Amino acid sequence: MFLKSTLRSGLFIIATTLSVYAQTATKQNPPILSQAAPETAGFSAERLNKLDGLIQSYIDKGAFPGVGAIVVRNGKIVYYKSFGKADLDSDKPLAKDGIYRIASMTKAITSLAVMMLHEESKIMLDDPISKYIPEFAKPVVLDKFNEKDSTYTTVPAKREITVRHLLTHMSGINYNVIASDPRMRGIYTKAGGIIDAFTTENVKIGDMVKKLAKLPLNHQPGEKWTYGMSIDVLGYLVEVVSGMPLDQFFQTRIFEPLGMKDTYFYLPDSKKDRLIPLYSDNNEQKKLVKLAPNRGLAADPDYPINGAKSYFSGGGGLSSTAYDYAIFLQMLLNNGVYNGKRLLSRKGVELFTQSDQSGTLFPEAGNYFSLGFRVIGEKGHANDLNSVGTFAWGGAFSTHYIADPKEKIAIVLMKQMWGTTYGGELDRKFDVLVYQALDD
Repeated sequence: MFLKSTLRSGLFIIATTLSVYAQTATKQNPPILSQAAPETAGFSAERLNKLDGLIQSYIDKGAFPGVGAIVVRNGKIVYYKSFGKADLDSDKPLAKDGIYRIASMTKAITSLAVMMLHEESKIMLDDPISKYIPEFAKPVVLDKFNEKDSTYTTVPAKREITVRHLLTHMSGINYNVIASDPRMRGIYTKAGGIIDAFTTENVKIGDMVKKLAKLPLNHQPGEKWTYGMSIDVLGYLVEVVSGMPLDQFFQTRIFEPLGMKDTYFYLPDSKKDRLIPLYSDNNEQKKLVKLAPNRGLAADPDYPINGAKSYFSGGGGLSSTAYDYAIFLQMLLNNGVYNGKRLLSRKGVELFTQSDQSGTLFPEAGNYFSLGFRVIGEKGHANDLNSVGTFAWGGAFSTHYIADPKEKIAIVLMKQMWGTTYGGELDRKFDVLVYQALDD
């Protein structure tokens, strides 16, 4: 009886503590996102309307079935539209509240979770990850690789992987299917069970991460920038430290406080009809083709609504709307506050979004990587209209975002395409047209 009572008390304390953290009060209370005339936020409506023609031109030439977009300045929504079709087979128009697989746009949300736990002193950025996930102790680095049978030799790592290495993609962990180094693809594939992000199988992220921990690193930790499954490891770290499954942590600590009502790893049945089908270019047929299971993609494209629904990929598993992701970006532009809740301190946001963690190791000249984002540096600013300090990223299915702390602008551009040659092109042109519309 005493044990049960103690257990109930402990669970109550944990739940109360989590609730307090999730609902931190603040005297800062910026308004929630609301529709406004462009002129009230310093835009020329005439110049901003050029966005319509740009998007429509890509749909007309068959680059995308549909495109959704939102532009926010100073917390005011000045552009929120959808164009084209959600489904070419049924001729269903694309709705503004369509739900998209955001893939690597998930990474920023997982990294935010880590930063929140850091501010609670539960995680220190330079802690070795083996402190929380012992399987990462004594890492090794790939030395020689045999292409014939994917066997390899290793050398000891000079240092352990830290939380900071993972946040900055300098851990030495690569991807599997989309690995930048084919040697790592061979090693991961041979090991089995190393999942980039999407699966309908009944597996858990912790099992994958523990297996990944025993495989060699692509390079010495901290000595190179390599895009990979580092953030998936961090997703499992959040589970270990918080004692909660990642989906539950996101829901109670981030989505509910912010009012992000349409962001999930796996969609509830009531919302699955809003999931936008995934398309791909088909050069032979000269048309867009809807992807089906085992057709052009190493995953079930319907994974957010089918299968075991047990794999929470912190590196790429979420689905969301343009509006919900704009809320997330607005919270960061508000220095960690939204909907009357503070998720991160002003200094935490500064470290998260602005600090140069990569130096010259980041592959984009003039820009750098912070603890979660590509950031426009002084030299990078010379390449386009974005302000210095603008942070951004995107997703493999042609989703895109930027947030500009100087101009207080957030942009989210949503498509659902795999392997398109037009995604980045439209993203860059869209951003330029937003900035050219500024009129203050």
